[in-house]
Amino acid sequence: MKTIFSPDQMLHAPQFEVSDGKLEPAKEIPSRAQMVLDRLKAVQFGEIIEPRSFSLDPILKIHASDYIEFLSDFWRLWTEEGRTEQEAFPFVWPVRQLRTDIVPDQIDGKLGHYSFDAGTPMGPHTWTAVRRSAETALTGAAMMAEGARSAFALCRPPGHHAHKSFFGGYCFINNAAVAAQYLRDHGAKRVSVFDVDYHHGNGTQAIFYDRADVQFLSIHADPKVEFPYYLGHADEKGVGEGEEFNLNYPLPHGTPWEVWSRALEEGCASIEAYKPDVLVVSLGMDTFEKDPISQFKLKSEEFNLIGERLAKLGLPTLFIMEGGYAVEDLGVNCVNTLTGFRQR
Repeated sequence: MKTIFSPDQMLHAPQFEVSDGKLEPAKEIPSRAQMVLDRLKAVQFGEIIEPRSFSLDPILKIHASDYIEFLSDFWRLWTEEGRTEQEAFPFVWPVRQLRTDIVPDQIDGKLGHYSFDAGTPMGPHTWTAVRRSAETALTGAAMMAEGARSAFALCRPPGHHAHKSFFGGYCFINNAAVAAQYLRDHGAKRVSVFDVDYHHGNGTQAIFYDRADVQFLSIHADPKVEFPYYLGHADEKGVGEGEEFNLNYPLPHGTPWEVWSRALEEGCASIEAYKPDVLVVSLGMDTFEKDPISQFKLKSEEFNLIGERLAKLGLPTLFIMEGGYAVEDLGVNCVNTLTGFRQR
């Protein structure tokens, strides 16, 4: 299994985030990717390759053009308004009964219009990093379309919280959605996206919610008590043509492997019934028992079992990195999953 990664993805290097009403050290940091790379090399897992270059066209199949223009132009706009801070945080949003059809001219209004939380700062190199992250996912998708049976897109920053036209949850471009759409455009009639991150993949759900050609499944912490709070309930099944093709498995704080694995089994059974041509796995490692911002209890050796169960589906499978913030253990847990898949 080849791994795709670009050093440019390290350029987005936030120092702080707003969390629980406080300014805290950032958790989605470059060392997350470095730990995974180090582990891949230590166990000689396989070749690590640079992503290919792509035009914006496959990204614009998923994201609104004005949003992508905002991301690419943001730092110029920020500095042109005389801002000298090296990190930009939104602080006001067009929530209920406020207008969303007019994009403000002023930079703080734009930030709020194109975001949904205050925990995802933007810096001078954010656009470079997130575009290369998306190209990492696209390279994996292209490899699958060309006949590869598996690939690992080491995407960083992650993507599954990003919606069509706004960012948040450390995510700017929805890498899994972009990859799934690329696969659809290059021969796959049906694609399943299975999100095993601790947090619900709200952006991926919203993007495919009315579609039958991309099945979305997510095992995650109950949104009544956990970020992103406002999507991810079990009764969200899809709408229109997408009805019954969206499946959520919300679980309580403290969930151990014995309970989590039952949701995994249910999701795999649904994938088998759907019969996709290819599987995209949003691979979050923050279900780990020592993750600093999460409340599940999976152990390092249990990540092997995730990979083994996914391999039993017998599908071409693209793994796309999402969350996971126990940095010292991240590489071990990630490679355990990939190893379990490869050795099945």
